[in-house]
Amino acid sequence: MADKIQTLQQAVQLVPQKGCTIAFGGMTLYRRPVVFALALLSRYQRERSPNELTLLCFTAGIESDLLVGAGMVSKVRSCYFGLEAFGLAPNFTSAANSGAIEIIEETEASLASGVRAAMSGVGFLPSTAWRGTDLPRLRPDVKEIVDPYSGETLIAFPAIHCDVAVIHALEADLDGNARIGGNKAIDEELSLIADTVIITAEKVTPKLEKAEVLGPVVDAVVELPNGAWPSSCYPLYPLDGRAILEYTDKAGGEEYDSLIAAWLQKFALESP
Repeated sequence: MADKIQTLQQAVQLVPQKGCTIAFGGMTLYRRPVVFALALLSRYQRERSPNELTLLCFTAGIESDLLVGAGMVSKVRSCYFGLEAFGLAPNFTSAANSGAIEIIEETEASLASGVRAAMSGVGFLPSTAWRGTDLPRLRPDVKEIVDPYSGETLIAFPAIHCDVAVIHALEADLDGNARIGGNKAIDEELSLIADTVIITAEKVTPKLEKAEVLGPVVDAVVELPNGAWPSSCYPLYPLDGRAILEYTDKAGGEEYDSLIAAWLQKFALESP
């Protein structure tokens, strides 16, 4: 199997220029591919692409808020977008309130069903979720169907397509196998439905004996120590609460651009 090691600059070029659906792995403020998002933001500052992104996250966090703040996102599909104990995701909240982005209504059940349908290679997956609610009125693409065996009315959730999935790992090897630890979120599933899978890893070793994300579905591996900062990457490092508080304090203000520039500089991602 070919060596899949790439630089961060090479890996961000795998994201199409316009209109792609990009999924970020991790959960809330744990193991988020924040530095990859910063590199993507830096690319946008240079090239004005990628843009018109659709963010696909089971839970969206600071990595996604960075891209919303840069004006790179047109649609969001996630059952949660926030910063846990640190409050609302400021850029997302502002964009949502102003109508600058489209929010595709999702819940845990609709995301799970859509992802499972894509994994199964079918157009939809039936479920009892959303019955008796107003949610289908907000999603005209979600249909009611009748179970041909029981006659029961079910909700048909369409398969969710994903162009690129970016997953931060504790460790990866040259073949693309990756170890993501116990809190897996839906990273394994994302790796199976995405057309392109990018792994950023705290460490790259020649060969892993155990992995949750398997090499045959992975297109690129980037060795990226502290790649989840300021989110946590247990058991390697905790979240940086001071950095997150500074982010929430400066987002939307005069000092926000300087903060982003400092974060880019921290990882040698300054735009020329």
